[in-house]
Amino acid sequence: MCGIFGQISKTRINKEKFKKLVKHAEQRGVDSSGIVYYDTDVYKILRADYNIEKLLNNVNPYKSKVAFGHSRLITNGFNDNQPVVRDKMCVIHNGIIVNEQKIWDNIGLDRLYKIDSECIVAIAQYCLKGGLSVDEIPEKVLSMCRGVVACALLLPEYGKLLLFSNNGSLYIGHCEEDIYFASERYALDEIACEDIEQVKHNYKILDIPFCDKDFIISDNNQKRENLIPEFKFIKAEDALLEFGRPALKRCKKCILPETMPFIKFDDDGVCNYCKNYKLRNNPKPKEELLKLVEPYRRSGNDLDCIVPFSGGRDSCYALHLIVNELKMKPVTYTYDWGMVTDLGRRNISRMCSELGVENIIVAADISKKRDNIKKNLNAWLKSPHLGMMAMLTAGDKHFFRYVEVIKKQTGINLNLWGVNPLEVTHFKTGFLGIAPDFEEKRVYSHGIMKQLKYHAKRFMAMLQSPGYFNSSLWDTLSGEYYRSFTEKKDYYHIFDYWRWDENIINDTLVNQYSWEKAVDTSTTWRIGDGTAAFYNYVYYTVAGFTEHDTFRSNQIREGQISRDEALKLVNDENRPRYQNIKWYLDTLGLNFEDVIKVVNSIPKLYFK
Repeated sequence: MCGIFGQISKTRINKEKFKKLVKHAEQRGVDSSGIVYYDTDVYKILRADYNIEKLLNNVNPYKSKVAFGHSRLITNGFNDNQPVVRDKMCVIHNGIIVNEQKIWDNIGLDRLYKIDSECIVAIAQYCLKGGLSVDEIPEKVLSMCRGVVACALLLPEYGKLLLFSNNGSLYIGHCEEDIYFASERYALDEIACEDIEQVKHNYKILDIPFCDKDFIISDNNQKRENLIPEFKFIKAEDALLEFGRPALKRCKKCILPETMPFIKFDDDGVCNYCKNYKLRNNPKPKEELLKLVEPYRRSGNDLDCIVPFSGGRDSCYALHLIVNELKMKPVTYTYDWGMVTDLGRRNISRMCSELGVENIIVAADISKKRDNIKKNLNAWLKSPHLGMMAMLTAGDKHFFRYVEVIKKQTGINLNLWGVNPLEVTHFKTGFLGIAPDFEEKRVYSHGIMKQLKYHAKRFMAMLQSPGYFNSSLWDTLSGEYYRSFTEKKDYYHIFDYWRWDENIINDTLVNQYSWEKAVDTSTTWRIGDGTAAFYNYVYYTVAGFTEHDTFRSNQIREGQISRDEALKLVNDENRPRYQNIKWYLDTLGLNFEDVIKVVNSIPKLYFK
């Protein structure tokens, strides 16, 4: 998923406007970049595995009449870069194609690269050799591809540029006689384009200089490890993961164990979490939400709400409801902080393409974010403390910050969240010594006093391992500020008005949208999160339970499942997820065996 952009000029590329497009595209990722431009009588391509501003220092496209580029977050096909060239054609593509193998099987052409975007050029090649015309290519590509396709396809031998999209993440506008395109409307607004149009389920064919020569390609790649390592199963590593199923005393009503922080059992064996529980999955009438969103509705095709979108099951189902039940016209927003897995990204692509919804991505500096996690994990390993596990996920809290940025860029105020009301995990702060707040009504709680108490407790724990006082601290604190202290306006929670039902959600996502499940677990929860398998392994190994136990206990209290069913589910869901843990540690550049041996050696909170 990347930011794509370009200009076709009657005279020459406008340097100031082009650089603004470049800068905005970097919002979507800076892991790799590429540019294609026309120089005298040939199209030249320059690609690199670093940011596009640095790439532009090595090239001068401003004398050209035509220049297109991208700034990319590394996703599928991390070993190859865009523009993707094949048979004197090239493409820059924003999105992920999720059925690429089926496409290759159908068209019968040899695959040259690992990147999924090659499918688009290959289909164009297949069409032209099969006698189809240039203007028939977009429809053929969109009909064959599943997942988001928003792209610029260059056909120099025909003197044409094709712009097309199946979800609307592509806009075209004019500045006098020049034509510009970009992944987001805001980029074109910034350079004062007029007649801006969203390219969605349609296409534009533009004239470009004719050329029958091969592209001149230059790759400027630095020697560094892949940002996304290829998975390699190692049996000896898998054998290190323990799964002992400790015999813990559990609540007679729910399944919370004796190792749960601040738990108490009455004479009947029922825990205080059950006795203080207030129903959370008890939605208000849907009509109330319909009235609340009515003032935000916009006429025609104008977008009218923002949906924070992680690609997890709850945000995916919320998007389904927003489009099909509320009849709103959303734009989704994703904050990628380096721990979103390709599975999560593919599900984002599936949902946005099937529903025809634009997806705006804000990508962090992935290398820096992962380095921050590594520093904090190394500090944790020197002094393991269950209450400090949250330091490993602190980097994602800027999700809340960039919602406000997207509101300003789009001019859309309303944001609709799909937060599961049953995902309450008191134990994560409980292990810091903070008693549960049974009156808490939101998954993400606020309040100055609560936060000050939390930070004071955490500071004392950090003193046990000074490695926590590293360069990531400001990123952690600022992210938590935006999550917990900034005022939230014009936002509502979908599951305050729709009852959360796991069976309905799973059935809808899998059967209506071909939503992808993980290969290393039976649950559909947190499968696109690269951190969850590791921290749940730590909790289970040391305390004998995970967030699955707390979630299933809430379902019992809500009357959604029985206690026996919950026990059966967690016995399976708490199994170590080797593939996800392996990806996590490899991504951070940490040795699997060394880390897992430290975790396994932590004193248990129970007797075996």
